[in-house]
Amino acid sequence: MKTTREEAREESHKELVNDLQELLEKNLDAEKGFKNAIEDSKERGLKQFLKNQALQKNRFVTELDAIIRSLNEEPKGKGSTTGGLHRTWMDIKTALSSNKDEAVLEECLRGEKASRKEYEEKLDNKFLPPEISKVLQKHLAEINETIAGVSTLEDLADRHD
Repeated sequence: MKTTREEAREESHKELVNDLQELLEKNLDAEKGFKNAIEDSKERGLKQFLKNQALQKNRFVTELDAIIRSLNEEPKGKGSTTGGLHRTWMDIKTALSSNKDEAVLEECLRGEKASRKEYEEKLDNKFLPPEISKVLQKHLAEINETIAGVSTLEDLADRHD
């Protein structure tokens, strides 16, 4: 029979792993989304930005995967259904838009803001081991840099109307 303390520890472990799995899934979705957006964009600077973002998300996935494995759990291997729906919506919106680069940026910005919210919730609402918290805070800082940098790219897209 398990003690209350053991049960609490198991529950805490499950919550932590679930939170990390959710972030892993979101980053897998984001990586696929950025790769798709590269095909939709026209401007060379935007294409490079999107490529860099896909690489960043791939790095986030690798780091989250390693953390989950270090907790003796098996990481999820593919993105979510909602991520697929978001990419489909992004493709439709881009196809209908007269300024495809601007539409791509708007969707990227929306996705990054959703990522920021997700990371903030995980960091604010949970007691995280310091080494995991440090990785998530680093990811969040990079997401914030991306959000700040998108306005510059929106200016580039506006010039190519």
